Amino acid sequence: MTGFGEASAQVDGVHYFVEVRSLNSKFLKAIIRLPDAYQGLEAEMESALRRRLARGTVTVTASCTDVTEGAAMEVNYRALERYIEQMHKAPQVASGKLSIDVASLLNLPGVLQPPTDEEARLQRARAAFLPLLDKACDGLIRMREVEGKSLRQDLAAHGELIAELLRKIAERGPTVVRDYETRLKSRIEMMLAQANLRVEPVELIREIAVYAEKTDIAEEISRLSGHMEQFGQLISGTSDRPVGRTLDFLAQEMLREANTIASKSPDSEISRASVEIKSAIDRIKEQVQNVE
Repeated sequence: MTGFGEASAQVDGVHYFVEVRSLNSKFLKAIIRLPDAYQGLEAEMESALRRRLARGTVTVTASCTDVTEGAAMEVNYRALERYIEQMHKAPQVASGKLSIDVASLLNLPGVLQPPTDEEARLQRARAAFLPLLDKACDGLIRMREVEGKSLRQDLAAHGELIAELLRKIAERGPTVVRDYETRLKSRIEMMLAQANLRVEPVELIREIAVYAEKTDIAEEISRLSGHMEQFGQLISGTSDRPVGRTLDFLAQEMLREANTIASKSPDSEISRASVEIKSAIDRIKEQVQNVE
């Protein structure tokens, strides 16, 4: 499900900020973007994220602005002196034709180094970023819940439509066999009358029984009804566990039963109802991709 959340805090003159965005995805894919100095926190932040979310492509962007003196890089004076010594040996510098730009020397490798209390800075960042991540997830989840209420209503409407169509199919099923029996008897009686022959009732009964067995959809109706009952329970919102992937699998099983009903029954009314059921299930399959 899509969502957005952010949180920020000011701690000892350092401004910390965390933003969380999510897009639809079958599984949870975490993308953590941290300043280079805090890359060591990536695994911890991903673990914290997975404790809150179960599905979606989630991008976490964290940043900090340090306006204190502790943000200054340390100058490696020995390295700087060594560079200056080497520059003085250059003929153009020694003759005074070329002056040394100290600012440029600061960009040379090894001159500027991170503060020696880097571990302490990482610990402070950890103490700030993790609670902010949790707070940002709260905002994202609230946004998801609003979308989820609308989504649940839509899924429930599709479920009610399928249940109504399935009820009509269940009522129509026995009629199909009776209609076939009537048509078969009528055709046989007409053909036998023309040929002046007769057929044994047991043979007629056997033919009807074979047709009834071939077109029997009672088992598929029962299984699909069971799936619909489970579907209703899952979208009721009574479970605290993520149900998105379960709904995805259940929709596939629902479609399997609907396809079997359509293929086994030659009745046009059942076929039309089956097509409508499959169409509703396809819409459910699309929507459950958005469900946590």
